[in-house]
Amino acid sequence: MTSKPEIKLSVRNLVEFILRSGDIDSQFMSNSSALEGTRIHQKIQKENKDKGYAPEVSLKYSVDYQGFNFRIEGRADGIITKDELIIVDEIKSTNRPLEIIDENYNETHWAQAKCYAFIYAVQNNILEIDVQLTYYQLETDVIKKFIKHFRQDELKDFFYNLLDQYFIWASFTRDWVVKRDLSIKALDFPFETYRSGQRQLAIATYKTIVEHKKIFIQAPTGIGKTMSTLFPAIKAIAEGHTSKLFYLTAKTIVREVAEEAFSKMKDKGLELKAVTLTAKDKICFQEERLCDPDHCKFAKGHFDRVNDALLDALNHENYFTRPIIESYACKHQICPFEFSLDLTLWSDCVICDYNYVFDPRVYLKRFFSDNTGDYTFLIDEAHNLVDRSRSMFSAELYKKPILELKKLFKDKDPGINKSLNKLNTYMISLRKLADTDQHYTQKSEPKESYPLLLAFIGESEEWLVKNEGSELHEKLLELYFNALTFMRTAEFYDERYITYVENSNGDTKLKLFCLDPSHLLSEAIKRGKAAIFFSATLSPLDYFSEILGGGTDSYKISLPSPFDTNNRQLLIADNISTKYRHREKTYLAIAKCINSVIKQKQGNYIVYFPSYKYMNDVYEVFTERYPAVYTITQSTNMNEDDREIFLNLFRYRNSDGVLGFCVLGGIFSEGVDLKHEGLIGSIIIGVGLPMICFERDIIRDYFNEKNHCGYEYSYLYPGMNKVLQAAGRVIRTETDKGVILVIDERFSEHSYLKLFPREWFPNTRVRNLSELEKGLKDFWENS
Repeated sequence: MTSKPEIKLSVRNLVEFILRSGDIDSQFMSNSSALEGTRIHQKIQKENKDKGYAPEVSLKYSVDYQGFNFRIEGRADGIITKDELIIVDEIKSTNRPLEIIDENYNETHWAQAKCYAFIYAVQNNILEIDVQLTYYQLETDVIKKFIKHFRQDELKDFFYNLLDQYFIWASFTRDWVVKRDLSIKALDFPFETYRSGQRQLAIATYKTIVEHKKIFIQAPTGIGKTMSTLFPAIKAIAEGHTSKLFYLTAKTIVREVAEEAFSKMKDKGLELKAVTLTAKDKICFQEERLCDPDHCKFAKGHFDRVNDALLDALNHENYFTRPIIESYACKHQICPFEFSLDLTLWSDCVICDYNYVFDPRVYLKRFFSDNTGDYTFLIDEAHNLVDRSRSMFSAELYKKPILELKKLFKDKDPGINKSLNKLNTYMISLRKLADTDQHYTQKSEPKESYPLLLAFIGESEEWLVKNEGSELHEKLLELYFNALTFMRTAEFYDERYITYVENSNGDTKLKLFCLDPSHLLSEAIKRGKAAIFFSATLSPLDYFSEILGGGTDSYKISLPSPFDTNNRQLLIADNISTKYRHREKTYLAIAKCINSVIKQKQGNYIVYFPSYKYMNDVYEVFTERYPAVYTITQSTNMNEDDREIFLNLFRYRNSDGVLGFCVLGGIFSEGVDLKHEGLIGSIIIGVGLPMICFERDIIRDYFNEKNHCGYEYSYLYPGMNKVLQAAGRVIRTETDKGVILVIDERFSEHSYLKLFPREWFPNTRVRNLSELEKGLKDFWENS
């Protein structure tokens, strides 16, 4: 006998999905719920603890209904026993004036409380029960309550009416899962054969998912990392080992690679729904991005139309790329960004940026609020997550915006002016602490700033609610969110953080700086059940496993390149020092090296530099000496169109060849796939060390104290990673042939040689131009 399909839902998600209606409205609402919500609940619950008040009561209800096993769960804020009456209490904090809140203020608030009351009544065999809504006004601390009396049969009718409305979605899910799983089980690997290392990678990925573990994989370019992780992960869905995949990347171009992999599997018969999330600013239809019904027709009535749009899209599409999302959003006149977020609920794979899983400010709470999902995280280009996570878990405040707003609010609002004045005075005291060498650090958190920021947040919320549309609204809102982020980050502060003050560019910065993101990343990974970290340059593996929160029980594998080393020539010019103090003397020597490379074989090349200044200085010398060479340079302010124009020169200009000048670690040094004749050579100037700076130095000092590897963790490993990424642009397929020239005396030192991957052997050391030209000539003549 076939078991009934199970539908697991929270009360809140059921109610909000079925009953939502009306407009998207960006009118300011308090965003400090993370700071205030728990406090308000605990305050009310504590005040009533001696009055028969049971707080935070977990409720679960399972029922076989219309061919499904529904499992509905939730948590009532309070159950009150009073004079033989039972009252289910639902607490809502608000910035709205209580005068405008009546008992019909919000249908979903009542619906949520009524569902809790029904479950509690059934479980405790109660025929009649009261439901209470408790509204807490955050500015005034005034409470307003509404109470209604219900019979159990009334609540039952209401609850089952919600299930009836959800039936179409439950039926869709049931039918889709059957169709999806049949296609997955019938799916063969989409290529005729596995490349060398590809099967091993796929097996390791599947094993990690089944065992709910973490794995760190260094897999060189060419193995086919995207397919080798997606394919086994998809197989694991049909086997019941995971319910949803999150394919996480740092760059748009890498997300496109994942979309291509799904397209290949679709051609082989795969039925699977995948959605790609695009940043709100990029996908918004409006030039002026105001999400409210007065300024945006897509916001007006969005929730009245969005469920119809979902059904339409889900019944006709499987792969929700940006163009598909935009077309359905236009058709149904809804917000494309909010629509894409809703599509994640019904998709088997979500392709998105790291921040949707890891960033505490914006992660997808619809999935990760309770850490109970059996999700799998596929983390591509995982080397990028180190610095990204440090940024996600850090926060900073600047003095200048505080002073500017203080002046603007002097005669506008005494409360805000007073709070800003105190903050400004505090920042002045910090500026004095950093006067000696422009920096001041302390291991302890700046607790004296917290009450000042909380006071400012409270004063700002009241003004922002009442002054929507004011010319000062946007400026105050920006500082408000910065202060809120600072306070939320403070909740994570521990021995892995440092507080520092910096005086620079006429301003003073206070920063909570996350030196070691390993713990917070490890906690974030618990939002799922398995995590696959992979990159072509995840070396040393022990370093990345530690810094990305792997733990002692994580798996680690390093795979060899599948490509024939005879197809590439790796040359090491260790006769030139590119250290900062020597750079001005190297311009002509490097220009000659570049010319020696490109004159041996006509084609497309890219030269990578450690900084824009170094790149521009050498470019000037090179173009003056070799004006006939077609060149193009990377600039600091390139948008997506500019980047595409740049890359298309390599894809389509083949007659004379093109020489690109780019920066290491930039947009063209990783994630760029120029196959075949698109790129036949990379010339890498320097060892890629991050610029010596205050933050890098305090990271160094922290890890020196922790494990005596401060220089390696702060400078050496991140630098070499950039070099390896740039070198990986050349050989992209089995038939590609190309040259890699690295220029710096340090490449012959033991500390660097031991970081060379297996595919960098054999290599050839060249000490002058004649040896360089001979090595190149021999390679191209024998290729």
